[in-house]
Amino acid sequence: MTTEKLRWAAEQYAQWGVDVEAALAALAQIPISIHCWQGDDVIGFDGAGDLSGGIQATGNYPGRARSFTELKQDIETMLCLIPGHHRLNLHASYAVFEPGQKAERDQLEIQHFQSWIDFAKERGLGLDFNPTLFGHPLAQTATLSNADETIRQFWIRHCQACIRIAESFADQLGTSSLVNIWIPDGLKDIPADRTSPRQRLKASLDQILAMDYDRSKVKVAVESKVFGIGIESYTVGSHEFYMNYAAQNGLLCLLDSGHYHPTETISDKISAMLMFTDELALHISRPVRWDSDHVVLYDDETRQIAQEIICSGAERIRIATDYFDASINRIAAWVIGVRSVQKALLNALLTPQEKMAKLQKQQRFTELMALQEQLKMAPIGEIWEVFCLRQGVPGENAWLKVVQDYEKEVLLKRNEEKEEIA
Repeated sequence: MTTEKLRWAAEQYAQWGVDVEAALAALAQIPISIHCWQGDDVIGFDGAGDLSGGIQATGNYPGRARSFTELKQDIETMLCLIPGHHRLNLHASYAVFEPGQKAERDQLEIQHFQSWIDFAKERGLGLDFNPTLFGHPLAQTATLSNADETIRQFWIRHCQACIRIAESFADQLGTSSLVNIWIPDGLKDIPADRTSPRQRLKASLDQILAMDYDRSKVKVAVESKVFGIGIESYTVGSHEFYMNYAAQNGLLCLLDSGHYHPTETISDKISAMLMFTDELALHISRPVRWDSDHVVLYDDETRQIAQEIICSGAERIRIATDYFDASINRIAAWVIGVRSVQKALLNALLTPQEKMAKLQKQQRFTELMALQEQLKMAPIGEIWEVFCLRQGVPGENAWLKVVQDYEKEVLLKRNEEKEEIA
């Protein structure tokens, strides 16, 4: 039956000049860097402090991972439900410490992440990395733009430590590691001086990048944000700041789909940015009114982002997910979000891009619109099911049962254990 469905679907796409087998082969080669922090609501393991910087994970669904062992177990379950071969995106706050050997964030070393490297080797994963400049007593006012030189230097050392750790990731795993720098610095109300904090941020970044590291192994990215809770009026690391800084210093500019004004979309920015840089980094999220990091869905913007990725060349774009939801099963949230990105990429690969571009160039806009609407009803679901089957993961009607069984056997027991301990 599956072969018959694939043959029928392939015939439908062939009428538009699309090779379904080529699309499936291409999709299998596109890695997504899956964020680890969905599994524990961005809390991490270093116990540095409550979440800050406008980050909130709402909800209290049972079964949150509370340790490296539990988070690794959840990630393993998640990976078994997502087709393809991917990467894992870590925050520095997920360092794994031996009893009595906790290190401050500016003193982190590769030994604190060796457990993650060993896990990545077992699963065939690449690792990406993020300095954690939030959820810490020294992040209450500002980090890399702080007027207090002692605090600013602490965060500079932290970012440098992260770059050294990422270089070790690359050495041990044989694949380059992306280090993404995001800071929550800004002001709640109208600033009197917008320049000085940005001068300090630039000086901090200059000092971080002055360290000796292998740029072929570590790709540094900078991530902007339009605002956050508590910094509604002024964000030091704005898009304009980071876009220019990245271009001047040969870094990747990272676009997060939730970090812009509500009427902006990063899908429109991708082709513009790639006119002036070789590579680009993305955090695919789903904003609802603001940067709320909702679970990614197979919606219009996700599909449009994927279209731009494929049209621009997927090899030039580092794709990552970034969302967290504590109101639903956390593993299901992972699976829904990552599979939605993959569905969008498949949709883009099954789109007759050259044919449609030709219609646009010839100003045959009536035919272009008709074809765009026709493609919306194309049988992509059958092809997605075949992709899942070939990759050895459950299809759309089967994966949720695996998660529900895991919830009963593992996640709910964690909640019982927590109550017993309390």
